[in-house]
Amino acid sequence: MTYEHERGFTLIEMMIVVAIIAILVAILVPNFVRARAQAQTAACEANLKEIATALELYQTDHEQYPTANNSPVVATDPNLAPYLKQTPIDPVNPAGQYTYTTVNPAQGDASYTITCPGQHDPGTMSAIGGSAGTQHIEYSSNAGFTAAQ
Repeated sequence: MTYEHERGFTLIEMMIVVAIIAILVAILVPNFVRARAQAQTAACEANLKEIATALELYQTDHEQYPTANNSPVVATDPNLAPYLKQTPIDPVNPAGQYTYTTVNPAQGDASYTITCPGQHDPGTMSAIGGSAGTQHIEYSSNAGFTAAQ
């Protein structure tokens, strides 16, 4: 039994296939990394909106925002417990906590600001006015989403 008519791949053919696969990986991996960073920023924005909704519900029930100065947002907070089912977790910094600050003037414009603890990819924050030095997201009742350092 002879195997002269059967032959395998040559070294050159194998190197070409490996090179093509390497080029495809080099093109696709950065796109996946960028998509993940954008998803983390979008999830953070959704968390900020959820917290803002809880603060607005509190304000509707009590006619003022809860008094807070850089208070952590946790589901066990007696002010937010009826409005938050669980504590929002930042996808960029799971160990960090969102914080909120409120202003309740006797007369005038009451407001709040919620701050994200994570450092986001600045390239994903261009939709909210982020620049090269900005990495944090804030949500304000007066200004909406803003990028901060």
